[in-house]
Amino acid sequence: MTMKKWSIDPTHSEIGFKVKHMMFTNVKGYFNDYTAEIDFENDLKDANLQFAAKVNSIFTNNTDRDNHLKSADFFDAEHFPAVHFKSTNIEGNGSEYKITGDLTIKDVTNPITLNAEFSGLMTDPWGNTKVGLNLEGKINRKDFGLTYNAALETGGVLVGEEVKLNAEIQLVEQK
Repeated sequence: MTMKKWSIDPTHSEIGFKVKHMMFTNVKGYFNDYTAEIDFENDLKDANLQFAAKVNSIFTNNTDRDNHLKSADFFDAEHFPAVHFKSTNIEGNGSEYKITGDLTIKDVTNPITLNAEFSGLMTDPWGNTKVGLNLEGKINRKDFGLTYNAALETGGVLVGEEVKLNAEIQLVEQK
């Protein structure tokens, strides 16, 4: 079996997350500079997937918050400029998959599992073969050394521990 190489189409993809703020609303964020490579032929179960996002590209629609997230309180972009994911196992049935892999944030690597929906394979008007994937998962940010928080006067904390991950990805076959 010959593996085909696919890379992410950043103009048609979105890598995001959301986390509770003050325990009752969600704040969304995105990484605007990232790469992904995947090798597979006909079934994602045989795939190898690698992903990296540059921490300095984080965007939450608030410059002060973005700068705080890049600081040593959170991602420490100066010392750890990227977040990495590498798949270790993929199981599924053709349209729905579980992608397990190693996620590295800062200097901490932990296994995570993402739910993946294979949205299909299509040729665009310019002859490029494309694949759509929707990925969802969640992590506890403290498991990756992202422990900053502040207590609220009314009880509770400023930043939730659970981070929901969401990626809408379009891959293009490399020829």
